Amino acid sequence: MKKAVVMVSGGLDSTTVCYLLAKEGREVHPIFFDYGQHCAETEWAKVQEVLPQEAKPPERLNISDIFKGSPSRMIVEADLWKEAVSDDDLYLPYRTMLFFAVAAARAQTLRILDVYSGFINSNHAKEIDCSTEFMNGLEELSRGVGAVRFHAPFREKTKADVVRQALDLGVPIGRTFSCQASSSFPCGACPNCVERLNALLEAGIA
Repeated sequence: MKKAVVMVSGGLDSTTVCYLLAKEGREVHPIFFDYGQHCAETEWAKVQEVLPQEAKPPERLNISDIFKGSPSRMIVEADLWKEAVSDDDLYLPYRTMLFFAVAAARAQTLRILDVYSGFINSNHAKEIDCSTEFMNGLEELSRGVGAVRFHAPFREKTKADVVRQALDLGVPIGRTFSCQASSSFPCGACPNCVERLNALLEAGIA
């Protein structure tokens, strides 16, 4: 059985990747990053709740010291009753690049050569390392660095496409969690929540 490391967050995209690989008969090794995000415990609980039964137990990697002292509202939770949060407030430098580097190092340590992410073709991300151009360049770079290869099966898909695939695979969509601004409930206003709600509507889910 071919093995795959999957970066998971408890969100819809990465969870659907796990279900897709499990259906294909892959041995899924989920890894979760605690990078100091205020919603880490909520995400970690969701990871353990929503993964397919066939997946290996998820591994939690603590890299929270890297963003210690960051004013980002992904690290310091805002009081949404009193404080406004803009897209720029949610910025974290090099976050995605960091994830891929750590995932590749962990995968090769485990003697696994394929790393999967739930990256989608989204236009809401502010970070340069969340762009399709970055993903394409990352593949070129990885060929010259090591044996690990990166895969993003939803790279050319929209969020609504992922919702449709999730429905086909039996993903527990309603139990996944993707909010950036609130650690306890989906705020409905951050970029992730807005994109998710629009995708559910487009896919015909009220």
